[in-house]
Amino acid sequence: MTKHRTMEDFARSCGVSRPTLSKYFDDPTSVKPATRKRIEEALRSSDYQPNLFARNLNRKRTRSIGIVVPTVADPFYSEMVSRIELRLRDEGYWPIVISSHGSRELEIEATRTILSLKVSGALIAPLGLRSDRHALEKLTQTMPVVYFDTYLEGGAPFVGNNNAQSVSTIVDYLCRSGDAPVYFDIPHVNHNSPERLNSYIGAMQRLGQEPVVIGNTSDYTWDFERIGYEQMEQMLGAGGLPGKTILCANDRLAFGVMAAAFAQGKKVGRKADCDLRVAAHDDHPLSRYTCPALTTIAQDFAAMAGRSVETLLALLNEDTASVAPKVSLDAALVMRQSA
Repeated sequence: MTKHRTMEDFARSCGVSRPTLSKYFDDPTSVKPATRKRIEEALRSSDYQPNLFARNLNRKRTRSIGIVVPTVADPFYSEMVSRIELRLRDEGYWPIVISSHGSRELEIEATRTILSLKVSGALIAPLGLRSDRHALEKLTQTMPVVYFDTYLEGGAPFVGNNNAQSVSTIVDYLCRSGDAPVYFDIPHVNHNSPERLNSYIGAMQRLGQEPVVIGNTSDYTWDFERIGYEQMEQMLGAGGLPGKTILCANDRLAFGVMAAAFAQGKKVGRKADCDLRVAAHDDHPLSRYTCPALTTIAQDFAAMAGRSVETLLALLNEDTASVAPKVSLDAALVMRQSA
């Protein structure tokens, strides 16, 4: 196999100019078919690999896009990142994914890294409550940024779930099919938490039901399965729950709640012999595999990822007329065996 150390060496071996070769690596369809065939034949018989990262850094605007999420350990964000990455690749962009691991300091570091890499733009799911607003505002003033899943107040466009519609939908279902739900809340780490709580209260009042809210929301944590388990275990040990139907703020909380119920000998499900019903929100990729399978609200992953990328591409193309400042996507009820 032929060895080439530089792009100039490889260009000479192909019989093309360096600018032509660079043009090919940017977009293979931008060179003549005969030239493209010659380059691709040479690539197959050579060990040459272009340093796309170094080439990007030499440009004023690279073909890279930064993606920042609170954690890639959560399958919700893993699913979103996977869909966004594939869509960006289809559009000819290179995704760079950074997790803030629930840390304010690491989210600040992520914004600095994105700036230093001179990416074209960024798609960000901010921490929310713990975010450094100044750091993110600086980023939005420097490059096109689109928030997804959650947002910070300001000028950046946002694509996320319509919490008013989704929570109202599942409250309606639970009230029609059995006892009115008690709402199990989580720490309000971002805007989704209070929005879902307020939607629950509004939906219950609209149906003539008394809202009942449980759960410790004062401790900041993203470890929702753990707090669901521990708080459920404590409540069951202290004499029980204020109702037989539990609506959890998200699926991860429900995983812990259902595990604690099982450990205490409680049967979860919608059959007559069950002790309680459990429902939640998100349609987390693992929710269909709980036992019993979790009834939940399915956020539109595909639309959220697609609209986020489309909005960013419009900003990159300076097509601001087609950019909506806020896109709220409706969700769908998924009925399974837990409620």
